[in-house]
Amino acid sequence: MFWQILINGLIAGSIYALMAMSFSLIYSGTKFFNMTHGVMAITGGYLVYLGTKILGLNPALSIILSIIATGALGLLLNLIIFEPLKKRHSTNVALLVASLGAMTMIVAFLAIFFTNQFQTLGNSLVLTKIYHLGPAVITQTQVIIIICALMVLIGLSLILKFTKFGKMTRAINDNEEVATIVGIDTKKILRYIFFLGSAIAGGAGILMGYDVGLEPHVGLWLLLKGVIAAIIGGFGSIPGAFIGGYIIGLTENFGIWKISGEWKDAVAFIILIIFLLFRQRGLFGKR
Repeated sequence: MFWQILINGLIAGSIYALMAMSFSLIYSGTKFFNMTHGVMAITGGYLVYLGTKILGLNPALSIILSIIATGALGLLLNLIIFEPLKKRHSTNVALLVASLGAMTMIVAFLAIFFTNQFQTLGNSLVLTKIYHLGPAVITQTQVIIIICALMVLIGLSLILKFTKFGKMTRAINDNEEVATIVGIDTKKILRYIFFLGSAIAGGAGILMGYDVGLEPHVGLWLLLKGVIAAIIGGFGSIPGAFIGGYIIGLTENFGIWKISGEWKDAVAFIILIIFLLFRQRGLFGKR
């Protein structure tokens, strides 16, 4: 039982880590709570469902196109909603409310088009192998989920540390006004950040769709778990967000081992409260 719960925690933690890393990437640059981020994940999954189950596209091609399309949707929302509001010097509360409205509309569209019923992406990639690790089992899809989380961690860390884009992103994260003064095109960089962060979220939704399935309203819970993980790790820290995701995933699954499953979601918020009380900047956040 212990080993199976550990594996389940690592799988859930991988999804949360992907959400946390992508949310932290966008939040560090924009400094506002983007409520649409969770629904980006679900949109990515539903786009693969559209491509494979309805249009009959090749699964691999559908996944690639869906990730790109999700990134483009995040960028589009930034262009038509968030950038104009920031240009008018709107407060973060106004941006939050606007993102909440956009999230509600997207969820409604998904519910109308795909219904509120639980949908699964099935075995369109023929990932049907099951591995036995002693008394525990893990599917081929779940192995890929863990690998993808590690790849995103390594990729984002290398990009932010060694590339010109990464250095400009870190400069904007530290102080957007100073970054503008020294000649960085902050608007352009933030557009790239929105695309990249939304694409990663879309990938997380696709992975979840292949593992457990999709439902239009799940995006909000994915967002909340990702945000909690990002807070635990410390905003601005990609490794911190990654670790925060696994802290949430593992504590949730080990928590319900001894207590009722209804407490699963509450466990994450209990951990959040503890960090807010005793370490508000998270594990690796800046003072």
